Amino acid sequence: MPFCDSILDAVGNTPLVRLNKVVPPGSAAVLVKCEYMNPTGSIKDRMAVHILNESERRGLIRPGATIVENTSGNTGQGVAMWAAVKGYRCVFTMPDKMSMEKVNMLKAFGAEVVITPTDVPGDSPQHYVETAKRIARETPGAFYVNQYHNPLNIDAHERSTGPEIWRDTGGKVDAVVLGAGTGGTLSGTGRYFKKNHPHVRIVGVDPIGSVHYHYFYTKTMPTPHVYKVEGIGEDILCEAMDYSVVDEFHQTNDKEAFTMARRLVREEGLFCGGSSGCNVHIAVKVAQKLGAGKTVVTVLPDSATRYTTKFLNDAWMKDYGFLGGDRDLGLVEDVLKAMPPRTIHTATPGTTIGQIIDTFKSRGVSQVPIVDAPGNPVGMVHEVDVLRGLQSGRVSASSPAKDVSHPIGGLIYPKARIEELFRIFETDQVGVVVDNNKIVGIVSKIDVLEFMSKRTK
Repeated sequence: MPFCDSILDAVGNTPLVRLNKVVPPGSAAVLVKCEYMNPTGSIKDRMAVHILNESERRGLIRPGATIVENTSGNTGQGVAMWAAVKGYRCVFTMPDKMSMEKVNMLKAFGAEVVITPTDVPGDSPQHYVETAKRIARETPGAFYVNQYHNPLNIDAHERSTGPEIWRDTGGKVDAVVLGAGTGGTLSGTGRYFKKNHPHVRIVGVDPIGSVHYHYFYTKTMPTPHVYKVEGIGEDILCEAMDYSVVDEFHQTNDKEAFTMARRLVREEGLFCGGSSGCNVHIAVKVAQKLGAGKTVVTVLPDSATRYTTKFLNDAWMKDYGFLGGDRDLGLVEDVLKAMPPRTIHTATPGTTIGQIIDTFKSRGVSQVPIVDAPGNPVGMVHEVDVLRGLQSGRVSASSPAKDVSHPIGGLIYPKARIEELFRIFETDQVGVVVDNNKIVGIVSKIDVLEFMSKRTK
């Protein structure tokens, strides 16, 4: 076996392993690509080394440069490994929800780590991405890796991950299931298959609280919220995410992720992290749907060495309610099916405010969706919008609805998890359920309460 000139040459060509115990009988075969066997223990080594090699080759990284990046930990370790081999200084920003193992591993490579708050808006100066950008601006000779928006992120996986999956399955693969963080793995692998083997179905995975699933189906940005699983999902749109190569998206919650990840360690002997649980949970669902004789491939993005004090710890799992009998609440479409038939009252941009007020009064509603000529949702008029408009004198009863309408903040897809409705309800909005860009239902807090109360009987 030939030796490597440096550890950087050991990135990639990770083994593909069949799952035996967590896949129900009668399902498609599920193969997992053990990306935690990369040098620093994650799939991010591929992207980090490719971006930095290319950037150095192009003269964007010069002698004495400082490498700066925002990271949830894994990308940072790949970058720090590269910087250690090449002799560059590096500085990382990281949200405070990340494990201390990740922080300490970065410091072990000689990197500097700046911790930022997790629960802040994506455009906040305190957000770890914005903090990294500021440090890069203020540091002479800095190179900002910019994994979220760097096209080389996608390129890394189109060149390596996708071809390796095709090669190692001998071309016998029907679906590839991949989590979306920055989007690089999903987009790059998806591009490879769509260009070369378009019959292979590309399935995205997103944790509840992230933005990818919602944006894929509604083309609108939801309000992201904090979740516990690390290394998957995002609270901003990333230019390294190419939605056009994805066929479908699925959501997972923290309990599903951690429960499956623990099973992978204890039943399959695969020492992988929580995002691996997300991927395999959905891969198993896809395998059940496809049935015997088909093949599903997914990746195990990182190692459980980062999480020994988290989901692998029973006390931590109990503290956050992940051990025990918590029930799956179900999907938004389950609530719709349980609701009595109901007419959806909408208006057009030209409907008068007087007519909107009549709808409020006669139909007992407090908000009315605005749709364009083909029936696509384009806005929402709330009672308070009308009140403020009339009070200010900016509009009158004969003014068009478009003068007081706002973008719909509560769009949701029928197959979204019911938990996703809670973030909508927190802002006193209803859930406007959209399928194929048409409104198929409106769900309020009382609808969900009735649904849940009937399930407890």
